[in-house]
Amino acid sequence: MTQTPNSAPGAGPRPALLRRGRSLIAVTAALALAPLAMPLSTAWADSDKRSSGYTKADLQRDLDALTAEDGVVGAQATLVKGEDRIGVRSGTAELGTERPMPKQGFFRMGSNTKTFVSTVILQLVGEGRMRLDDTVEDWLPGVVKGNGHDGGRITVRHLLQHTSGLPDYAGSMPGITTADGFQKDRYTAFEPRELVALGLKTPPLFAPGHGWSYSNTGYILAGMVIEKVTGNHWSHEVRSRIAKPLGLKHTYSPGSDPALPGPHARAYMQFGEKAPLVEATRLNMSWGDSAGDLITTPHDLARFWQGLLGGELLKPRLLAEMRKTVPTPGGSEASGVRAGLGIFKTSLSCGGSGWGHGGTTLGHLNGNAFTDDGRRGVITLRSTNLAHMDRDVRNDRLLDKALCKTR
Repeated sequence: MTQTPNSAPGAGPRPALLRRGRSLIAVTAALALAPLAMPLSTAWADSDKRSSGYTKADLQRDLDALTAEDGVVGAQATLVKGEDRIGVRSGTAELGTERPMPKQGFFRMGSNTKTFVSTVILQLVGEGRMRLDDTVEDWLPGVVKGNGHDGGRITVRHLLQHTSGLPDYAGSMPGITTADGFQKDRYTAFEPRELVALGLKTPPLFAPGHGWSYSNTGYILAGMVIEKVTGNHWSHEVRSRIAKPLGLKHTYSPGSDPALPGPHARAYMQFGEKAPLVEATRLNMSWGDSAGDLITTPHDLARFWQGLLGGELLKPRLLAEMRKTVPTPGGSEASGVRAGLGIFKTSLSCGGSGWGHGGTTLGHLNGNAFTDDGRRGVITLRSTNLAHMDRDVRNDRLLDKALCKTR
């Protein structure tokens, strides 16, 4: 590990970071031509524009409930219908001030990064440069071994679908699980192999392909595979294969740079139910790497989901491969959550399903849900990661209601 300059005080999160695979926040619902979105300067709809049953006023009311009742400092939501973007914001951009949330603020997307990484791998599969049934050992010989782990039994598909049995390294990092650890490691730079090694300290959770458990470790390995196949860092491939074709000018990997571009809201983290909020805007996200370090804006993220589900990034057979799902264990099964390759499918209360992949990281949460064709959807963003956010019922209901009533 290396340290980058510590230029700001701060605080941090709890183990459920980069996760959100078990609720609708995570499911929300990952080579392009001209953007579907309206120009950034005109895309924000300030009028109370109706969208077949779910209005801007409805969205505002539901978002206000998140800030007022859940104690979130700032939040914003974007309702997507074709080229239309209806945006609302609630709370403030900074605790103790009246500064409003920015309309198109930058934020850390967390695990939604995984959908980008999975998309790149599926593109490489389509080009015949690798296969989903290739093993980790095929591309990264000797990296996954010992303590019962065998990279020769784990396929790329297992990595992307969280069926590898690899333990998640995130829970073993004091820098993202305790306040003291966060203060110590806020600007620490981690290498991908360090993160994988942390995960491998725990024996396999199950034999590859014989269970399901969310694993950031698997996606660090997926990023390493991309680099081995292409000779380029995974973020370079995301930029050239996804961001540039779709016109995502505000989506990028910061690497070890702790800064968040402006405009942005300040981010806050709570380490326990009764703990105070700690400011966590600046931090080194190398601990997330290909499992969750991307930065974006609401319109960029909406454009990505519309491009992906609309077939601009993957050929039909590859998009169909991404959408082949398996059940997820625990509480998410009751909600009808199923895992694809870097994407989740969630049953809606009105029938049908939503596709997406939310993200939770230090001080930032996003939830999203889009229809099968990507034409309709909703994105929520919050600048406060509270200790009870693993029980994110209110946000789940907002996503469900918005997608069900937007026709």
